Amino acid sequence: MKIYTRTGDDGTTGLFGGPRVPKTHLRITSYGTVDELNSVLGVARADLHASAGSAADLQARSGSPSGPTQALSAGQMQALAALDAELEQIQKELFLLGADLATPLDSKAKVARVSDSQVQALEAAIDRLTDVLPPLERFILPGGSRLAAGLHVARTVCRRAERLVVELATETEVSALAVTYLNRLSDYLFTAARAANAALGVRDVEWLPDAP
Repeated sequence: MKIYTRTGDDGTTGLFGGPRVPKTHLRITSYGTVDELNSVLGVARADLHASAGSAADLQARSGSPSGPTQALSAGQMQALAALDAELEQIQKELFLLGADLATPLDSKAKVARVSDSQVQALEAAIDRLTDVLPPLERFILPGGSRLAAGLHVARTVCRRAERLVVELATETEVSALAVTYLNRLSDYLFTAARAANAALGVRDVEWLPDAP
């Protein structure tokens, strides 16, 4: 199977079961941004694996911290593993969401559409993480650990994807839950960033406005 087809050399691309449209079409920009979000999550997961791997190596060499790096506890490693599993599932769902957005609702092509169970799973994950995190009393700046910073980048890309799909929905019909899923996902990614900092033993960076 060749990677290149040359069919898009004229600046158009084909929708699933639909017509060819310019690559600047809002529908293409929408699912392209979902693809971008998926890639950003891939980078975040690579950071998670690097953090967990480094901690595991350190813990294997010595039962005590060495230098500025702290060995993670079994509970912290479990939290990172659970977070990684959730992010992997979300990456799979984003792949399906991209296919959903690439397929007009009146298309004869059969694709899986965003489901209410996926939205509910995000809400359950948000509630589970929130229950074990310290109460949020101030705004926080994106950052802390590299993993958390990456998840905040993913959150902002998710918000951009949501805005694009909202705009697309004013022009044509899209899956009823596409916007809901992205809205809930951005909330999850914010919470996941805080959970990542907690699992790595890093404090959230609180925003403290300058005194007038």
